[in-house]
Amino acid sequence: MQFGIDRFLAEPKLRTALHGKRVALLAHPASVTADLTHSLDALAALDDINLTAAFGPQHGIKGDKQDNMMESPDFVDPKYKIPVFSLYGEVRRPTPAMLDTFDVLLVDLQDLGCRIYTFITTLAYILEAAAQTGKSVWVLDRPNPAGRPVEGLSLRKGWESFVGAAPMPMRHGMTMGELGQWFIAEFKLNVDYQVISMQGWQPELGAGFGWPLGERTWINPSPNAPNLFMARCYAGTVMLEGTTLSEGRGTTRPLELFGAPDIDPKALLKLMYKLAPNWLQGCRLRECWFEPTFHKHVGKLCAGVHIHVEDASYQHQLFRPWRIQALAFKALRLLDADYPLWRDFPYEYELDKLAIDVINGSPLLREWVDDPAATVADLEHLARVDEQAWLAQRQPYLLY
Repeated sequence: MQFGIDRFLAEPKLRTALHGKRVALLAHPASVTADLTHSLDALAALDDINLTAAFGPQHGIKGDKQDNMMESPDFVDPKYKIPVFSLYGEVRRPTPAMLDTFDVLLVDLQDLGCRIYTFITTLAYILEAAAQTGKSVWVLDRPNPAGRPVEGLSLRKGWESFVGAAPMPMRHGMTMGELGQWFIAEFKLNVDYQVISMQGWQPELGAGFGWPLGERTWINPSPNAPNLFMARCYAGTVMLEGTTLSEGRGTTRPLELFGAPDIDPKALLKLMYKLAPNWLQGCRLRECWFEPTFHKHVGKLCAGVHIHVEDASYQHQLFRPWRIQALAFKALRLLDADYPLWRDFPYEYELDKLAIDVINGSPLLREWVDDPAATVADLEHLARVDEQAWLAQRQPYLLY
């Protein structure tokens, strides 16, 4: 198959409209061609492209920033002598000075298929700025490695943030190119927008179910996104960032596992299977122990659970990571009503809201966990309504 960048390079007619235009690129470390050339280098080598600027999202164009809320500076590219602007530094939205450096912005970002992954928010902000200034935005499309399934509660009005740009479920099941079309419709934007689509993407085809496994190299789009299996789990395990439980940062399997020094994974798993065995299908859950080398519980032995989705037990349509993680929170709360589960800190610069609520786009998930009378059926009903509505809403914007 071909990603958008590969088609853009291989088919000169796709570039005709850019002749005489100043072109910028929004990219990160996973922005590479089939032969692993970085997109910035590939575009700079084209005689018919006038590359005048580059932009980096969260974690930077080089992907050097390990954690959230670690900002990247602007700099001048030492090879191409063009400005490289950070959209996760002093600003989150492009400034007029940044916008003055280009006519057309090419967006080549590998997403993970999750609302909270900030690259899609950056795309939304770029589209809003382009609509106000007459700039053009082209997305060089890439696969959604989590595939087409949809899961989770939709963000509620008033809960928009950098980790939630618009009302969609946690797992949206769309590509960046498709999401751009939806953002334009949702925000009622008048912007010159194009998608250089992929060729041959088959999101229902195993074993990758969204990622061309065995055909394309996985490169971390952010430092703690080390493989396809993390991408599959992420729509659930990302919620751990709003808790005192470790999400495995500081281990070699971040965001595939969770734990803490003071939990009993055997009792936790037993109660999870008792409460909602149908929520735990499509994967294997294993007790594990780990000692983070940085981040939460650094240097302490943690007991926890590893979510395995890398072998033949994985069933793409049955696996529901958001429900698995929600159920783990619920079981922990039932086992210990006073467990200090929710982490109180300014998550993504939201100073007056609990991190778990910012992540979920409302307090609904936390309230369900903390209410001893709330049942599995209660959350299932809330989520199912949102998921069905999103399936219908996204349909007109699907390209594949």
